[in-house]
Amino acid sequence: MTGTDSELATLLATAAEILDGVSGRFLEGRGAPSAVAKGSRDFATELDLELERTISARLVDRTGIEVHGEEFGGPALTSGTAWVLDPIDGTFNYSNGHPLTGTLLALVRDGEPVLGLAWFPPLGRRYAAVAGGPLLLDGKPQPPLAPAVLDEAMIGFGAFNIESTGRVPGLFRHRVLGTLSALSSRVRMHGSTGIDLAFTAEGTLGGAIVFGHHPWDNAAGALMVRCAGGVVTDLEGVDWTIESGSVLAAAPGVHAELLDMIAATRGSGYTPVSDRVDTAGPRGEEGNP
Repeated sequence: MTGTDSELATLLATAAEILDGVSGRFLEGRGAPSAVAKGSRDFATELDLELERTISARLVDRTGIEVHGEEFGGPALTSGTAWVLDPIDGTFNYSNGHPLTGTLLALVRDGEPVLGLAWFPPLGRRYAAVAGGPLLLDGKPQPPLAPAVLDEAMIGFGAFNIESTGRVPGLFRHRVLGTLSALSSRVRMHGSTGIDLAFTAEGTLGGAIVFGHHPWDNAAGALMVRCAGGVVTDLEGVDWTIESGSVLAAAPGVHAELLDMIAATRGSGYTPVSDRVDTAGPRGEEGNP
């Protein structure tokens, strides 16, 4: 596989056809109860497991490329080529019948996403991007993001438990939220990383703050924001990679203001989120709001 434009276009078309093929099943299963507990306040539904098996099998059969999924793992993502899949992003939303939920899929080559797809069947929206190309919404190229300012932008904010003592403690997240609310009253907590990043790429949101590090949550959206002309780093301003500990994605101008705001908020007891993480590490609360 040489990664030519035509090859990537073919792979995108194949992946899109596969996701279209399971959208009906995705919609049928909304409201599915918890089936597998994965940690504090985190779970998978039976549909997570079913969809990951189905999508993975079809991707391998039609492309010959292995899949690293949220529920069953897979090959390393820092070398070689692999699909990375979140069958149901926003599982709590999905299990409760909330429409802000979807399927995320990226093709990663040597740690860099080169294809990204975010399918939201309840909304009837299909986002996609190929590295170097524009953002596609329902197959139509979108204009690049224009520079913007924070006080006029809506910002997507990652979920948190204030009592959490994990990599990015709940108290720090709370401080960031408090500071952000003074700079932009338009803060939104959607419960779906995929929604936050796709909406940032299309310009509905001016930016998104993602505290989770899981590649199945972040890879597709990070690529889409970059293809749309946005800026994507971790919360310390280091260019985002598959090993990053967080995501800060925003339109030009807004990103710089958000980065300054986070730096000013940083205090004692904060674990730096630019630490590299194990891309095959444990699943947990941060990656599945």
